[in-house]
Amino acid sequence: MAQSSAINERFCNLSEHLRSENPILLGCLESYRQLDEVGRKIGLLTSDESWTNNIPWWPLISILGTFSAGKSTFINDYIGKNLQKTGNQAVDDKFSVLVYSSNNDGVVLPGIALDSDSRFPFYQMSADIDKETPGEGTRIDAYLQLKPCSSDKLKGKIIIDSPGFDADAQRTATLQITEHIVDLSDLVLVFFDARHPEPGAMRDTLKHLVSKTILRKDSNKFLYILNQIDTTAREDNPEDITAAWQRALGQEGLSAGKFYSIYNEKAASPIEDEALAKRFKTKKDADLAEILDRMEQIESQRSYRIVGSLEKISSEIEKVHIPKIKEYITSWRKKVLVLDGVSFAVVIIFMLYLMFGSNLMVSGLQMFNNVEFFIYGSVLVMFLLTALHFFNRHLIKKTIIKTIIKDDDGYYLRSFIKNCVFYRSIWFKNPAGWHRWSKNRLKQIVEKSAKLIQKLNDSFTNPSGKEKKVNPQQADEVIRSKQQ
Repeated sequence: MAQSSAINERFCNLSEHLRSENPILLGCLESYRQLDEVGRKIGLLTSDESWTNNIPWWPLISILGTFSAGKSTFINDYIGKNLQKTGNQAVDDKFSVLVYSSNNDGVVLPGIALDSDSRFPFYQMSADIDKETPGEGTRIDAYLQLKPCSSDKLKGKIIIDSPGFDADAQRTATLQITEHIVDLSDLVLVFFDARHPEPGAMRDTLKHLVSKTILRKDSNKFLYILNQIDTTAREDNPEDITAAWQRALGQEGLSAGKFYSIYNEKAASPIEDEALAKRFKTKKDADLAEILDRMEQIESQRSYRIVGSLEKISSEIEKVHIPKIKEYITSWRKKVLVLDGVSFAVVIIFMLYLMFGSNLMVSGLQMFNNVEFFIYGSVLVMFLLTALHFFNRHLIKKTIIKTIIKDDDGYYLRSFIKNCVFYRSIWFKNPAGWHRWSKNRLKQIVEKSAKLIQKLNDSFTNPSGKEKKVNPQQADEVIRSKQQ
């Protein structure tokens, strides 16, 4: 199955983007194309799908948290512009995607601008929402908006500001989009409001924002931020507030990620005790500096993530997807054989009855000699058994399809159906498209990703301490990318 013209165009756009922005990543595009080819042969991808659609090619920072936790104020302070609305109540119920633009400050573009552009992390999000909540995908503008901004801080990265989480916690689409951006993000800042000292009352919010991270391999990309900590200065022991939040996060199973305490000096309440004010400011400055440093590092993290995804997807195909497809095929084969056995037994018994136990056959035997009758009878039996076998295959296939849809939301449906076509034997051990070529191709992709990691390491490190010989052409590419 060849890739569609839309996917070809996407690869061309990515190639053009990476050639000027990050030449090293240009080398992994062909590997993704090969990975797509393997996925299509197995049935995991259609001609209109690509593994590249699930990867943000720009560094991505997500800002999550409760409403009034200071997310928008933090973003405005970071980019140096009052782009996001701020307030003590839920002021914006949409996910705002902030990207750099030289001259379009103040423009707000609808969600369809993100849903229809394959360069952004919400490409075809409306279709995914529709799967969960039929008809809701048409309301994509109610969930997403694109905001261009001329701040230099946004060059080379995307920042996503989420709506107040507990303001709309029961909304299926909101939760789905949140999980989507968390999966794609290089860095996730999770904000809580220190002015609400009862973390136990926000158990549902904590559960959605925290509990799932303990199962993630990339849990170190989460930074948990207790904002507006200056409001606790009037407490007898302000450290108790921080400790209460840390305990609440621990009760939700948090075992990774780091906890910070910050506030915005411009909006902070004055702290009369100078010693206490100095202690708060020192702690805030240190934590804020570390947060901002992590935000500036995501360019290198993005490069490793994109290359690392090649190995991750290859491993998932071989160790997760193929075993699962085999499981469904094996179940289908066993049930077909059982049903074949029962069906064949009934047919053979019936034919034996006609041959030896029925008066109707007496006159028939007088018309044909024994050899002719045996030949015609055998052909008839073989025809009936073959017809029954394919009928049973189809019958059991429909049963397994229902199981796939129930268990996996239909993800393996296309792969399973490829293995049930009439010309494919039920005795084939490997799924359709999974053979020596596919295995070798995945091996080559993994080997190439390792070499790309080495190139990335060489661009950031120099263990020998020796002066590197710079290729003039590569130097020009690096200079052009930095100028842009």
